[in-house]
Amino acid sequence: MEKSSAKFGFIFAYTLIVGLISLAYFLYVYFVVPVPDERETFLTEIGEFFGKTGLGLLIFIYLRTVLKLILGEGNFLQRLLPDYVTSVGSERLRQLLAWMNKTHIYFGILAIAIILLHISMMGFTRYSGILFFPALLFLVIWQGAFGLFLTWRYSPTELRKVSYFVHAQFFTGIAIGIFAFFGHLLIDD
Repeated sequence: MEKSSAKFGFIFAYTLIVGLISLAYFLYVYFVVPVPDERETFLTEIGEFFGKTGLGLLIFIYLRTVLKLILGEGNFLQRLLPDYVTSVGSERLRQLLAWMNKTHIYFGILAIAIILLHISMMGFTRYSGILFFPALLFLVIWQGAFGLFLTWRYSPTELRKVSYFVHAQFFTGIAIGIFAFFGHLLIDD
């Protein structure tokens, strides 16, 4: 059980460190760097819709992970809590999880496409000087590329192993959430 609490501690420490560094950078940009004014145009209005849709898709994707944790399925929970036995045995939840597992790839592709549309319609070049935005773009493409290598039938076995390790972990998702939060705070002020 020490190993699992160490992993939770590491994830918590990682989240705290990334959050504090992001907060420090946010304060620096907020007080020192002139942030371009947000211009309302027809495209930005559509872009805002895509942003909300992309957020909803990301929530759906991460709810799948939460559901897997609740039901005690997947290697992640077994690695964190090897002695964990779930008391939840709902057949409907298992059917929902099975459906989410089947559709995960499609929702993931859709989420990446919609988030990239959101970024392009909001005017990425105006905000590219703020490091949150290029980092988010990189991380979204990173998740998509490694997800593609997982599903592409011609991927070599070693690449699939690396892709699974990179794609199916919390670190990128945590960074995406923190960077998006602080980035939107800057421009939605």
